[in-house]
Amino acid sequence: MVMTTERGAEALTATQLLMLTRWLSPAFPTGGFAWSHGLEQAVRDGVVQDAGSLEDWLSVLLRYGSGRTDVILMAAAHGADGEELAALAELARALAPSRERRAEALGQGAALARTLRAVHGWDLPDMSLPVALGRAARLGGLPIEPVAAVALQGFVTTLVQAAQRLMPLGQTAAQGVLLRLAPLCEAVAAEAVQLTTDDIGSAAFAIDIASMRHEVLEPRIFRS
Repeated sequence: MVMTTERGAEALTATQLLMLTRWLSPAFPTGGFAWSHGLEQAVRDGVVQDAGSLEDWLSVLLRYGSGRTDVILMAAAHGADGEELAALAELARALAPSRERRAEALGQGAALARTLRAVHGWDLPDMSLPVALGRAARLGGLPIEPVAAVALQGFVTTLVQAAQRLMPLGQTAAQGVLLRLAPLCEAVAAEAVQLTTDDIGSAAFAIDIASMRHEVLEPRIFRS
């Protein structure tokens, strides 16, 4: 059985779909629940305080911040080998705007790689999460566009779950945010997989600054 996207440009078999959803499931041991990507600081500052402001924050993150950048890195890693892959891993490290964001990407990427090495026996070194995921998709024979779209949805789902721990946000409102962000996840993925690392650029300054300020936030729940 083959699952196709609306445009028909990418396809997943049922086996591939199950593999992808397993990797990006909250049950997969990457530890994403421990990180907020600077959102905790934004909630403490009152910048994010309800479903509407959370949706705005995440939309900017997807369009102009690490969401778009991560997809470009995933796509590049999907087609890279050897020294090129190592260079991408170094680029991903350098792009992190704060100590915590670097630790977030590297920690989750290492956890993903470690688990996939153990389960599949793949040659998958510890790397930043988007690079590791792009490489894993290549090794698993998965087309990159649906991987990127599902990865973006998994990313914002993790942050919406973090928001539920940080502020009054019910389950129905949270699901509404995710529903409205789904087309954006698809659109960003479709566009960014066509780009190269020369197209990487971020304009999510408030989000980056929040992640820098979170390093000294006390008390706090999340590691970033």
